[in-house]
Amino acid sequence: MFGIHDLTLFVISGLLLNIMPGPDSLLIMARSATQGWRAGCAAALGIGAGTMVHIGAAALGLSAVLATSATAFTVVKWVGAAYIVWCGIGMLRTRLKASETGKPVSEPLGQALPYRKIFAQGFLTNVLNPKVALFFLAFVPQFIDADALNKPLAFLVLGSIFNFNGMLWCNGLAIFTAFASARLKVKPLVALWLNRVTGSLFIALGARLALAEQH
Repeated sequence: MFGIHDLTLFVISGLLLNIMPGPDSLLIMARSATQGWRAGCAAALGIGAGTMVHIGAAALGLSAVLATSATAFTVVKWVGAAYIVWCGIGMLRTRLKASETGKPVSEPLGQALPYRKIFAQGFLTNVLNPKVALFFLAFVPQFIDADALNKPLAFLVLGSIFNFNGMLWCNGLAIFTAFASARLKVKPLVALWLNRVTGSLFIALGARLALAEQH
């Protein structure tokens, strides 16, 4: 159907790729551990929305511009890297200030971010990463017949399946992290270091993206 082949292999491969740790998983876990599962799910939904932008752009051929234009790739890469680094610095600064207030252990660290801001953060960290666009251009066409009548539609169907499976994993990760944090009774000091580590990793990932080359 739609010129799609080896759908089972596509689903299994997509699930394995989604499970691989990355900036998306780090963001979800950090938000769930510090603000609860709703915050983690808000980040996951933002990431899913960003993924759909990449899928739609790839289906329309817009992502091909990133693959062929060094200038376009460089611009998006630097904007994305700057935003990821900015998020990392924000995590470090906010939590460091919170640790100096001398709040009781029962109080949360720092000021809780509104869910819409968490959603936007997840969306932007994903949509501003040109490597995601190139991934879809390289991965999805392998499962579309060369003589398919409507390749953009097939691309959208496969991309939506990939994103749906990804959302199942991401939201499950958000709920599990929040449950584990509550079960283990994670103290503010532990949450503080979790945010420091996550912020540091975001800065490292941003630097890695800035150094990434077009392929």
